[in-house]
Amino acid sequence: MQPTPVTPIDASPDQIVDHLATRRVDVGDDLIARLSDVCATVTTDAAQRAEAGRDWWPLSIGWAAAGAVASRPAVVARPSDTDQVSAVLALCDAAKVPVTAAGGRSGVCGASVPLFGGVTLDLCGLAGIVDVDASSLVADLRAGTFGPEVEDGLRTGHGLTLGHWPQSMDLSTVGGWLACRGAGQYSNRYGKIEDMVVGLEVVLADGKVIRTGGRGPRSATGPDLTQLFVGSEGTLGVITEARFRVHPVPAGEGRRAFGFASFADGLDACRRILRRGATPAVLRLYDATESARSFDQPDHHVLIVLDESDGALIGATFDVVDAECADADVLDVGLVDRWLAHRNDVSALAPLWRAGVVVDTVEVSARWSALSGLYDAVLGALAGLEGTLVASSHQSHAYTDGACLYFTFAGRPPADDDGVRRPSSDSWTSTYYRQAWDAVTSATLAAGGALSHHHGIGLNRGRFMADGLGPAFDVLTSVKAALDPNGILNPGKLGLPTTFGEVPWP
Repeated sequence: MQPTPVTPIDASPDQIVDHLATRRVDVGDDLIARLSDVCATVTTDAAQRAEAGRDWWPLSIGWAAAGAVASRPAVVARPSDTDQVSAVLALCDAAKVPVTAAGGRSGVCGASVPLFGGVTLDLCGLAGIVDVDASSLVADLRAGTFGPEVEDGLRTGHGLTLGHWPQSMDLSTVGGWLACRGAGQYSNRYGKIEDMVVGLEVVLADGKVIRTGGRGPRSATGPDLTQLFVGSEGTLGVITEARFRVHPVPAGEGRRAFGFASFADGLDACRRILRRGATPAVLRLYDATESARSFDQPDHHVLIVLDESDGALIGATFDVVDAECADADVLDVGLVDRWLAHRNDVSALAPLWRAGVVVDTVEVSARWSALSGLYDAVLGALAGLEGTLVASSHQSHAYTDGACLYFTFAGRPPADDDGVRRPSSDSWTSTYYRQAWDAVTSATLAAGGALSHHHGIGLNRGRFMADGLGPAFDVLTSVKAALDPNGILNPGKLGLPTTFGEVPWP
């Protein structure tokens, strides 16, 4: 499989431009020749370089309409095995040429954009299920394997499931899930990707190949090096293979739908369900705005519940769910079917941007004690921005200590004194977009929350990292310097310093 573009680029390949003006590192003919000697495919084709210069960051839709991408690499290299990845990195490290690892490019924060040119390392050729230990319930997967290949292979051949169902399932790869610390929609049952992975194969900046973890469960062999690379977005090393915990395909399933009088009431019901030890796979709460849009339920804050597990456990789970939702209105379980049918539909995104509407989602996480206040603060701040059309939220992933809130905002320039609405300019779009992200992030940090739950940092959130991590950011910087002294791995991401140039804001 290959990456799916978010939208066509409105220009021929030879006319496409880079929107992010920054220092670009070219790759000379000599290095291209040496890369071609060690890598299955190396290309400077204009169309392929353009596609490698963007991901699903919503801003890229507006740029595509103007015949631009975020930033193109000089070369796209497509290795077919780990040895080729190692050889490419060793050559680029010696030449001090930046390398940006990429898979499905489904990220929405610009993490796979080759900000300073150089080489895009397309890992889609490293695909497939390497091994399955059905007795121990672990499976080895290559980094370039797309979501449907993972589930089809595990289910058809082994009666197993990873249980990882992100909205980007059809668009994303194993390596991308790990790089951004992703979460699937069934995370309450199966955990996030960092809970599933037990070991990695990683290629370091100088080409050295290492393996972390995976030898036995819960080993006490010093710090967990696997988790050092999970979420590092290709800045510390390139993940080429991973070992995961897998599960038998569940035999039982149950569904419920409820309507609450307020978002706060729904949040508290979710908290109580998890506090009692029930972990339904899906526990998603939508505020009234999103309930009206997604379920035609404007008078309710809709909670949909779905669980899949051993049949003997389903009844106990829903005994807890029903008890903790006793004060809510019971709604038709067809709402769960409706969610399942449309949960991965992102078809409206590109048309809205092309129509001049700036729209995005921001996911954050915080403790239960902070969530209700965080919800109110963010929606109030977004509503106060000039140009905001709508702001809404839902709770998407929940745990005993807190949950993830997804905020959606949409805006366009306000009408002038004559009532005429001006078309969105690039300047207005950038300003409004930044203000919206600042509003969500400021409230999240004030509540003691986390900058991201599963979309990662990339380029979009980099400016918040020093505040988000505090003094621990210096530790991350030191780790980067130790593992990648020449700074070639995905420079400009995670807010990390880089010697290649100033990191631009779009």
